[in-house]
Amino acid sequence: MVAIDYYGVLGVRRDATGDEIKRAYRKLARELHPDVNPDPEAQERFKEATTAYEVLSDPAKREIVDLGGDPLSQNGAGAGPFGAGFGGLSDIMDAFFGTSSARGPRSRVRQGADALIRLDLELAETAFGVTRDLTVDTAVVCSTCSGAGTAPGTHPATCSTCGGRGEIQTVQRSFLGQVMTSRQCPTCTGTGIVIPTPCVTCGGDGRVRARRTVPVKVPAGVEDGMRIRLSGQGEIGPGGGPAGDLYVEIRELPHDIFTREGDDLHCRVQLPMTAAALGTTLTLATLDGDEEVDIRPGTQSDTVIPLRARGVPHLRGVGRGDLHVHVQVVTPTRLDEEQEALLRRFAELRGEDMPVSTRGHGGGLFSKMRDAFNGR
Repeated sequence: MVAIDYYGVLGVRRDATGDEIKRAYRKLARELHPDVNPDPEAQERFKEATTAYEVLSDPAKREIVDLGGDPLSQNGAGAGPFGAGFGGLSDIMDAFFGTSSARGPRSRVRQGADALIRLDLELAETAFGVTRDLTVDTAVVCSTCSGAGTAPGTHPATCSTCGGRGEIQTVQRSFLGQVMTSRQCPTCTGTGIVIPTPCVTCGGDGRVRARRTVPVKVPAGVEDGMRIRLSGQGEIGPGGGPAGDLYVEIRELPHDIFTREGDDLHCRVQLPMTAAALGTTLTLATLDGDEEVDIRPGTQSDTVIPLRARGVPHLRGVGRGDLHVHVQVVTPTRLDEEQEALLRRFAELRGEDMPVSTRGHGGGLFSKMRDAFNGR
């Protein structure tokens, strides 16, 4: 059996998006609907277009089509191990013991899919929390039919092909004799009902895409990559079914001063050689505002000064991380005559005016400075 070209029925490419498929179906529905075109051939094409839309709008069924199968055929993606037309183990049991594999019609109303949106936040916002209004584009209940999928004043009808059972039964001959098999009704796609007059707004799907605003409260202490779940704020399901969830993924933007490791923050400050030797007090901009940091006399390069509880609040629990201040001592690269003379006089007073030695650990000021930067 040759698989139906559902893409060809709707006149769309195989890589068409969901919106393109929906628009193509709506266009055909306006041309072929029985209320507009009473031609029997047009009615048959309308049924084919409706079936093609229901198949291609279902991700699972569309995947089967893309793999070369037909989700509405007897075996979906292909014939089973007993060959085409044989229903598998359940039909063997039916043949021997007379059991029924009928499951009854499935509901047109189904759960909606989850949605994902990314939210860019500054470090201060992830640290202390923030409330944002997000603009999302998702499927919502059709306001014209309230999710029923029918035109105003009309109602769904029982499928004449399966009599409302959602499946049809056929009797086939096999090496075991006559075997009765059941398969999903191709007319109603297993729901047992059809919509003679679909809603012109949603094309019978019971939902349309719309842009709306959703408030989200970001708790203090979230990290880059974390997701916040908003229950019931995702896609409305087919037939106006319950909505899925909306997941908000946090993306923390780089900060000009701080880098983050968990709940701890790190920053780097540069000190002149004289300030590091004499000691000083510097004003540091933290997440809580400006704070005075004492630099002890004789502070060496790569010294780390911890500021307790100045980091990011813990997401689950009390307290905060720390802020680690990394000190980098900067040695002047250019000296004028007066500065050089003063520095040489200082070296003489310190007894550090000897030339650099390659044999011992002695030497002058510049030798010791070299050793200090080399970690000796």
